[in-house]
Amino acid sequence: MSKGISKVAYKPVGVLMGIAAGAIASTIFRQVWKMTAGDGDAPNATDEDRRWGEVLAAAALHGAIFAVVRAAVDRGGAVGVRRLTGRWPD
Repeated sequence: MSKGISKVAYKPVGVLMGIAAGAIASTIFRQVWKMTAGDGDAPNATDEDRRWGEVLAAAALHGAIFAVVRAAVDRGGAVGVRRLTGRWPD
């Protein structure tokens, strides 16, 4: 399989994996937030009743979890493509 075809074939797979990564990361974040904050819902940035520190901590935690899950899903997808096609996707 040529390099261009491998890249084209991987693109829709990458999009679907990105959507899945977002859903997985959100689920993990909600569980981690419940365990650490003891509160069922993480604060929104516009929630008037929440403090700055709580809002920023929630955003930082959510971003970190999303980045780790996304990297793991992307890497796993690339490894899978190489196993199927013999080429690393670009």
